[in-house]
Amino acid sequence: MSGSTLGWTTESRGGARIVAPAGRVDEATATEFTERLREAAAAGGGTLVLDLAGIAYMSSRGLRALTLAQRKGSEAGTTIVLARPNPTMREILAISRYDMVFKVAETIEDALA
Repeated sequence: MSGSTLGWTTESRGGARIVAPAGRVDEATATEFTERLREAAAAGGGTLVLDLAGIAYMSSRGLRALTLAQRKGSEAGTTIVLARPNPTMREILAISRYDMVFKVAETIEDALA
């Protein structure tokens, strides 16, 4: 099992908010991931880019957090874009079909376009 916290950075660029968690989203970190992502999605309108480059693995609880964040974002007028998934994350998104639910971008710049 991983540590009990995720790394988490945020920045604003071009009117969008970019959040970049780092680590594994699993049983030990899913609650923190869910809370932070929902807060970011509810922060109000525009685009929220979730930079997945630092995520090594995401369990089903992490995928559920994406669903909850999307609902919260819809209420707040926020569009969530997933960016820079590594091959493992790309496979997880494809198997779960989340790549059909969210826009998935290769770069942050593509996510902001």
